[in-house]
Amino acid sequence: MASTDGTRTTHAGSLPRPHELISLNSKLVNGELESDAAYQDVLRSAVARVVQRQKEIGIDAVGDGEYGHVTRGAYDFGSWRGYVLERVAGLDLVEGWVPPERPVASGEVTLAPAAKRRDWLEFREAYADPDCGAALPNPRTYASVCRGPVSYHGHEKISRDIANFKAALDAAGLEEGFMNAVAPGSFSRFGNEYYDSDEELLFACADAMREEYAAIIGAGLVLQLDDPAIADNWDLVNPAPSVEAYKRFTMVRIEALNHAIRGLPEDRIRFHLCWGSWHGPHVTDIPMAAIVDLMLAVNAGSYSFEAANVRHEHEWRVWNECKLPEGKLLLPGVVSHATNVVEHPELVADRICRFADAVGPENVVASTDCGLGGRVHPQIAWAKLEALVAGARLATTRLSRH
Repeated sequence: MASTDGTRTTHAGSLPRPHELISLNSKLVNGELESDAAYQDVLRSAVARVVQRQKEIGIDAVGDGEYGHVTRGAYDFGSWRGYVLERVAGLDLVEGWVPPERPVASGEVTLAPAAKRRDWLEFREAYADPDCGAALPNPRTYASVCRGPVSYHGHEKISRDIANFKAALDAAGLEEGFMNAVAPGSFSRFGNEYYDSDEELLFACADAMREEYAAIIGAGLVLQLDDPAIADNWDLVNPAPSVEAYKRFTMVRIEALNHAIRGLPEDRIRFHLCWGSWHGPHVTDIPMAAIVDLMLAVNAGSYSFEAANVRHEHEWRVWNECKLPEGKLLLPGVVSHATNVVEHPELVADRICRFADAVGPENVVASTDCGLGGRVHPQIAWAKLEALVAGARLATTRLSRH
């Protein structure tokens, strides 16, 4: 996937769903679906169309848009990780669940409830204003709680998703694509009433999700591991911890992920992190420089991260100091999901060339900050991907002159 013949392009995973699929997904999670066969037909057709559209735009490494990821029940868990609720046993959705209080040792890092996220508290007025563009979604009334042994039972669903995607790739005449799956550190952020410790729960999630990871790679596809928690957890620790304490806390999540992908080929694995990606101020984000070593500790072949978001665009300079390991690739975001403004291709090329100058053009694959599906209007999302491809072509021309 290296950019040896010009700057290659990809994206972070989620793409706009067609209205028919959104409607059927709603009926599915509410138990109102009249025909599973009809749903499967719509899903299969939608995946075929989204792959074909990516090809027509000029995306080199395409995905299935995460179309098979659906969140169960009336729960705002986000389909990027909530889809696993249908695939992992041992979890219940509990209305009004409150975590039990327990003593916290001095210096211990623990995650606060989302309502105590430091950014949300600092900008409470803005987040409460429905007209300012930063309003939060409806409060969550359900919590996912572990009340039994965690095990994977999503084999039928992942097999369906793989089959749909491979059929779409074949129809489009493409040989390679990637599929998203949530990493243990991000997935395991739920209540624990069964395991003796949160670390034991974390590794149980790693063992369970390994089955999905292995299935994706075993099918000849590239696996993308979505793990916003590596950066996003920082804002959920209130008051803010020391960077050293946070890194110790986070390294356990990296170890669990490496445990889950042990023995799987690194060159078939992409790792994605972001800072939560909600539309808001993000003034408390941890700097990339503080966690870049944690990201590179993941046994993956390529690393995807936000680099177009205006809170993090300047952090390309990290790569002037941090050496990219041999054989690894960077997938920096060069268009953002966080604005309705469609980036100019010249700006996209500027962003690509900064990274190319720092780590070598062959080691840079142009991507998006995060998933575009549901973040901006579909028409805007597709325009951003077109700008991504146009910018990559400009960057190729510029870099060939060096």
